Amino acid sequence: VQLQASGGGSVKAGASLRLSCEAVGFGRTYSRVSMAWFRQGTGKERDFVAAINWYGGSTYYADDVKGRFTISRDNAESLVYLQMNSLEPEDTAVYYCAADFPYKGLGLREQAEYDYWGQGTLVTVSS
Repeated sequence: VQLQASGGGSVKAGASLRLSCEAVGFGRTYSRVSMAWFRQGTGKERDFVAAINWYGGSTYYADDVKGRFTISRDNAESLVYLQMNSLEPEDTAVYYCAADFPYKGLGLREQAEYDYWGQGTLVTVSS
């Protein structure tokens, strides 16, 4: 099982980017797996950004991205997306997707809930 993240890049403040993450190897199990995005800026801890439950009915966001970022998923294609609008220099970080499998019940905002992580994709926002 692998998570392959893509879509990062260098943009100006105010621009948009869409990150994608493909879950390879889950097969039909993917539709039962909640997914999340975390990010880690240089010299900082890795922080929760957004999560979506397995059927896409509920989404969760960090306060500093709420209203600007949208997480979504395509279970048929084993994909999860992070649409990022109105990007700010403070959003500069390596973004990681994560898969909640097996479910532990620690909460979708908790890194310890996730056993599978993508390789990270760098987002750089300049002012």
